[in-house]
Amino acid sequence: MTKIKTLIFDFGNVFINLDKEGAMQNALSLFELDEFPDELIAINTLYEQGLISSDEFLEFYQDNFPKLSRKTILDAWNIILKDFPKHRLEFIQKLAKENQYKLILLSNTNELHINWIKEHVSFYNNFKASFNQFYLSHEIGLRKPTKDIFQFVLDENDLVDQECLFIDDTKENTDTAIKMGFHTWNIDETSQDVSNLFSIKSDLF
Repeated sequence: MTKIKTLIFDFGNVFINLDKEGAMQNALSLFELDEFPDELIAINTLYEQGLISSDEFLEFYQDNFPKLSRKTILDAWNIILKDFPKHRLEFIQKLAKENQYKLILLSNTNELHINWIKEHVSFYNNFKASFNQFYLSHEIGLRKPTKDIFQFVLDENDLVDQECLFIDDTKENTDTAIKMGFHTWNIDETSQDVSNLFSIKSDLF
């Protein structure tokens, strides 16, 4: 059996809890929409890839929803972010101290969300320091589930795909990783916790 040497973690719903469904319902109600149009999805994607600035992103929403204030739009954007259980920080810090695996974070995120996390999660810097590499989509210009972001991680760190375990709550992302040769754990955040990695995925270790 191939030995796992690198653990690659998503951020949302792996370490920090998210309310994706609640945030979506809140946004639809706020913007008086039945569903998100392709144009808004495209803007959100561009923003997550760092291809437009936070100001440009907020200005787009203000232009399209002039009744809403900048603060209202910002609060709606950040409402998805919830708590970061301390035991998950302790889990990654323990892994970092043991130094048996290369630890990489690979997250689709954006500047406004990271700014909120820096403000509200007191141990963010300690969390970040636990990883060998910390890749945020808006900083590297790449976004899951495209193959190029996984290839980027392999190339940048001189990794072998079959020696990597990728952990993510979005099946679309783990599906691409599987095609790339990674081992994966499509974590179910409603019933599983990343801190139980070695018992849940014991067949890999």
